[in-house]
Amino acid sequence: MARPSPVVSRRSLADGREIIYFDREPVPRTATDTRDLPRTSTHSQARFDPLLGEWVVIASHRQSRTFLPPADLCPLCPSRPGHPTEIPEADYQVVVFENRFPSLSTGRAELPDHVEGSPETLLRNGFGRCEVVCFTSDHASSFAQLDPGRARLVVDAWAQRSAELGELDGVAQVFCFENHGEEIGVTLSHPHGQIYAYPFPAPRTATMVANAARHRKAHGSNLFGDLLGAERAAGIRVVAANEEWTAFVPPFARWPYEVQLYPHRRVADIPDLDDAQRDGFAHLYLDVQQRFARRFDTPMPYVAAWNQAPKSGVPGDDWWLHLQLFSIRRTAHKLKYLAGSESGMNVFISDTTPETVAAELREMR
Repeated sequence: MARPSPVVSRRSLADGREIIYFDREPVPRTATDTRDLPRTSTHSQARFDPLLGEWVVIASHRQSRTFLPPADLCPLCPSRPGHPTEIPEADYQVVVFENRFPSLSTGRAELPDHVEGSPETLLRNGFGRCEVVCFTSDHASSFAQLDPGRARLVVDAWAQRSAELGELDGVAQVFCFENHGEEIGVTLSHPHGQIYAYPFPAPRTATMVANAARHRKAHGSNLFGDLLGAERAAGIRVVAANEEWTAFVPPFARWPYEVQLYPHRRVADIPDLDDAQRDGFAHLYLDVQQRFARRFDTPMPYVAAWNQAPKSGVPGDDWWLHLQLFSIRRTAHKLKYLAGSESGMNVFISDTTPETVAAELREMR
């Protein structure tokens, strides 16, 4: 039986940015933003690295963004008398709004075609859109503590925003992600993630597209599907699974703790997931998140990164949606730093083995 679509309510913040509420049932969303805010202005640029063939975003205005405020001044909590925040309502379920300090924006300025003094370095506007996704109004919570219904509502919000942002002219890829933990570089501790609408396919995505095409030509099959099938058959790196999804530690894991989640039926992006797949993901992802949270007696910082198909350049049956969850924590009191080999040459050297990590996480019941 299909789950009813979430109720979507659109409002505007004081500086004109859009805020969108996602509720499981109708809730009046009429509160207004009472703050006196100047219009958001950004100065982002995209500069092309001709050596690596990749775009780099320059967003120096983000130096002034909010950094680890105390809980009573959190801008992602609901507004209360005397303390208006980014969310004007007194409570909310899931909410998405345009980032006040975006790395990318839909504004365009007249720019030369290359960086001054460097004709090889192409120059473009930092075009795109950056949104914040708040998972809950409870500041002290986390994604791992959500109930399955709320986690499913977050999936629906990701799907709706991915579909809408993907339709923007000039957007090439939509990236939904969460940074969790101060060690990762989080500047706001409230449970939230972000969505970036890029004007180009991300380098990681472009590499996977090329490798998937080579695999198709050589073997006549889907690279992602072959990896998933092999891991399900072997079982030694599988952490958890249900009827719709499997979570496994990739045999080539770069990070000390890394798990990838794949749907059993191929889809290209989050909007393509049907009700059963969305429910199945919510349950399995919470399971894996809770295993991460229990692995050590210290918090597990992590990045959760959705790998969705870019808007073009991928044959219809070559991409397979998946989520990568990874942590820089390698022991209870040691972090994995990206030093010379990783940062300088992009050659990762792992301090853990995938098979051992998978066994450890399976024990975290």
